[in-house]
Amino acid sequence: MMTRIHVVQKVNQLLTSAASTGVSDIHFEPFEDVFRARFRIDGVLKDVEHLPYAQKEEIISRIKIMSDLDIAEKRRPQDGKLVFSVPGKNIDVRVSVLPTQFGEKVVLRLLDREQVKLDVSSLGMDDHEIELFRKCIHLPYGMILVTGPTGSGKTTSLYSALSEINSEEVNITTIEDPIEYNLPGINQTQVHDKINYTFASILRTILRQDPDIIMSYEPT
Repeated sequence: MMTRIHVVQKVNQLLTSAASTGVSDIHFEPFEDVFRARFRIDGVLKDVEHLPYAQKEEIISRIKIMSDLDIAEKRRPQDGKLVFSVPGKNIDVRVSVLPTQFGEKVVLRLLDREQVKLDVSSLGMDDHEIELFRKCIHLPYGMILVTGPTGSGKTTSLYSALSEINSEEVNITTIEDPIEYNLPGINQTQVHDKINYTFASILRTILRQDPDIIMSYEPT
């Protein structure tokens, strides 16, 4: 049976391995008699390791401690974030905890700023599509919807668009849950449901803040 220090080492080992191999998500999943870890690589989930079943709560508690979540709360979903350091860089990690039949499932979304290019020309569109997209985001009025499945590039597309149109002449404010990347010169605010700081309440305030552009984003 792993001791507490081994739990710390195991969580760090999985995070380090994921950060060095281009993993986008880590899944910790409890089932009736198995507690497994899976990595999502290039959009595909792959089994990495079956962790000691008796230590599942301890491992999950370790992740909760790292992401400043309530280790005693096991009945409700929780969301948090942490910053994990690997040689030469820091990795932002978004944490989601979901109660399931056999315990809490935890998913870690790794956000490596160095791997993300916030540039419209790097979004995988052809020249015509880029020209059309740029024309749309520079229009003075209107609404643009960015939708898609998990991992399809919604965050990168939105942040790239904001970086493209950001200037000293416009007031850009975002509503995010959570803030995934810091955008210099852009006012970013994050939802906090526990204090009733919701999308609706934030939007009402932003509309009194002389906005030019509002970006509302909740990732999936």
